Amino acid sequence: MKFLKHAATAILLSAVSVALYAQERLVFTPQWTAQAQFAGYYVAKEMGFYKEAGLDVEIVHPTATLTAINRIRDNESQATTLQLCQAMEIIDRGIPLVNILQTSMNNAMVLVSRRGKNPLTQKGERVGIWSAGFGQLAKCMSIKEGLDYDWTPFATNVNLFIKGGLDATLAMSYNEYYQIIQAGYELSDEEVFRFRDSGYNVQEDGVYMTVDYYNKHKEQARKFAAASRKGWEWAAEHPNETLDIVMKYVQENHIATNRILQKLMLKEVLSMLEDKLTGKLEFRLRPDMVKLASDMMVEYGMLEKEVTYEQLLAK
Repeated sequence: MKFLKHAATAILLSAVSVALYAQERLVFTPQWTAQAQFAGYYVAKEMGFYKEAGLDVEIVHPTATLTAINRIRDNESQATTLQLCQAMEIIDRGIPLVNILQTSMNNAMVLVSRRGKNPLTQKGERVGIWSAGFGQLAKCMSIKEGLDYDWTPFATNVNLFIKGGLDATLAMSYNEYYQIIQAGYELSDEEVFRFRDSGYNVQEDGVYMTVDYYNKHKEQARKFAAASRKGWEWAAEHPNETLDIVMKYVQENHIATNRILQKLMLKEVLSMLEDKLTGKLEFRLRPDMVKLASDMMVEYGMLEKEVTYEQLLAK
């Protein structure tokens, strides 16, 4: 009997060892530095959801010299987050991508005026835009509205705006917008143009892989998407605990921010998970938003040809 007990224990330990050894490694790179924008993935890692799915996930943030898409292109990372318009532009440039999970259901971009004006009256004026990208939709809007903005790139902060070097700037409602407010700047409703409320509601963040990698690792992609979704759902139900996890990643990556800003960011990001039509966490690409984005980007020279919903969808 004792022998059988020891044998059973040995078999169990062996099975656990094999399961751990068999975990598939995947490097995931968010498109920006550590912050609450990526809370669901941090949760999935810290709460063991990836591990439960049989995945050994390493989260590696991009650097100034090595962007997320460069890591994907060079196969140093297997998955990344991208805004829908950004992903379309990359596909148009010859890097086929597939969306394995959509998190953002609404657009978070805003245009903020520094001159006490409606941004849509500031024709030809200096407007800040991210030097790292993310402004495809804004460029389409400015052409459609006949604004002829003088686009001025900025890097990772809003100092140029605060110091008066810009007449207006693009901002994310969960990030730079709150940085401006924390800096003591008061904004009226007239001074803030919200894309999602003005006919430009195009989805943003989703998880992407190259088509080639996805075709060879479909089950891994499915597991990563399911565990990531579980992380976001947990985050929505446990915002306080999630904030603690976010701050751990912020501190480990030496990001200059604060808990108040990250709390505001987390609340806004979680609200972006809800589809405005259903009020539910959908985690899906919407064909109408893909069509809207593609049509505008083709019409205003951001894409050479249409990128379709069917192209983007993981099959």
